[in-house]
Amino acid sequence: MSPFNVEAGGRLLQVTENVAQGEPKMKKALKVSLLVIGALVVVPLLTLRVTGLEPRYVDPASEEFANSGRTAWPGLWLKGEVVREPVTNWDWVREVNDPVRGNSIMLETRTWYGIPHSVTIGLTPRGDKLYIRGTEQGSRLDKGFPYSKAWWTNVIRDPRVRMKIGGKIYEMTVVLVTDGAEVTEIMGRDPIRKEIGPDGKQQVVGVAHYFRVFQRNVPEYRSVSTVASSNE
Repeated sequence: MSPFNVEAGGRLLQVTENVAQGEPKMKKALKVSLLVIGALVVVPLLTLRVTGLEPRYVDPASEEFANSGRTAWPGLWLKGEVVREPVTNWDWVREVNDPVRGNSIMLETRTWYGIPHSVTIGLTPRGDKLYIRGTEQGSRLDKGFPYSKAWWTNVIRDPRVRMKIGGKIYEMTVVLVTDGAEVTEIMGRDPIRKEIGPDGKQQVVGVAHYFRVFQRNVPEYRSVSTVASSNE
């Protein structure tokens, strides 16, 4: 064997020994890095789980809302006193007038990855029935329902939601209204909005979707003992 081969072999052996000696340190450094990253993620989430994080509100009629693709930054957990009494008349929600959000309310949905996704939406009360609504238009129409909005995708997969109305939390289950005639009756017009395009042909420019919501985790409804139609 030539002196060159012996020298090269010695260097390779030395490098191998250095790598072997350094492996425990590398593994330790990796574990520490993962723990630090985990703490930076988990601790804030645990804090927000306790304090809550409401979605950002942007006036739907504003230019800012239009420029943002008709969307606003979502929130996470919603906090508030949980209502356990059944509500038999939802018309009082028309009177909700939050100083920031007006007559809109907040909806918390369940994601597949376990962290809630909350948004600001509108309500449509009809006596003992309560509906939530949303509209897709513009580029959202290309994605198709329910994939054009995250909260739609969430409630189709898991219909259990929490709604914050007048500062209180209502645990609900949502059901998509699939009857076009029922949606038309609720809205007072066709849920599919059409306009004449540049080519002179009629095209769909907006589609409204409604969900009926039902209370859950409350005692059975009773005709004698009911909750007054108020937000007390």
